[in-house]
Amino acid sequence: MKNRLREIWAEGRPVLNGWLMIGDPFAAEIMAAQGYDSLTVDMQHGALDYAAALPMLQAMGGSSPVPMVRVPWRDPAHVMKALDAGAMGVICPMVNTAREAAEFVSYMRYPPQGQRSYGPTRAAVAMGGYGTEMDDEVLAFAMVETAEAVRNLDAIAATPGLDGIYVGPIDLTLGTQEGRLAPGFDREEPEMIRLLETILEACRKAGIRAALHCGTPGYAARAVGWGYDLVTISGDAALLAGAADASVRSFRDLSGGGGG
Repeated sequence: MKNRLREIWAEGRPVLNGWLMIGDPFAAEIMAAQGYDSLTVDMQHGALDYAAALPMLQAMGGSSPVPMVRVPWRDPAHVMKALDAGAMGVICPMVNTAREAAEFVSYMRYPPQGQRSYGPTRAAVAMGGYGTEMDDEVLAFAMVETAEAVRNLDAIAATPGLDGIYVGPIDLTLGTQEGRLAPGFDREEPEMIRLLETILEACRKAGIRAALHCGTPGYAARAVGWGYDLVTISGDAALLAGAADASVRSFRDLSGGGGG
């Protein structure tokens, strides 16, 4: 089984990633039908655990997005179970050193390349022929989010087997700006733009992919223009809230502000 994201990049196109924080299979199924290239189940900050993530991955199986998971932490149990459940990519938070990046990568791949334990419980059923050759298909993304990680950026990016760096702008801002800037997506401050460009350059130098979590389609398009290979736009919870808010506001305006 081939990872479609690798094929998209080989064709010279960026990947549009969706984000799932609502622990519900139907919500995942709805998002999977909207045309994303990939969808990431957020087990770090999402309102869900492994028991919820598994049926979400199953619900996504009838559509085309490549399934990915952001694990709660750099823990072999979380990484390996996500892969065994069928994730074709794993995003690992708070990777601060090359040693931590190497540990994460080792959890992603079977011996002798790594230390992943063999037992692809759902993956073997849902993905015919799943075996050790999947080492070449699954994607390992490390999150650079702290001042320490930025200092070690080049060494992290050069980690053998690492496929990319995924930038979460909120934690990156909190971790590097010492409280000078409020947290948020879609950074416009010159120092943050420079940092995003620095991360991109490190990825380019190391021959790996650069990914950025964005709040709006416009900013995601800018990031692709800079050279980012994967962009995430918002997430299911924020999209639901935004659509509901727009609908309520429109009704209030059209009806003269009645109710509420």
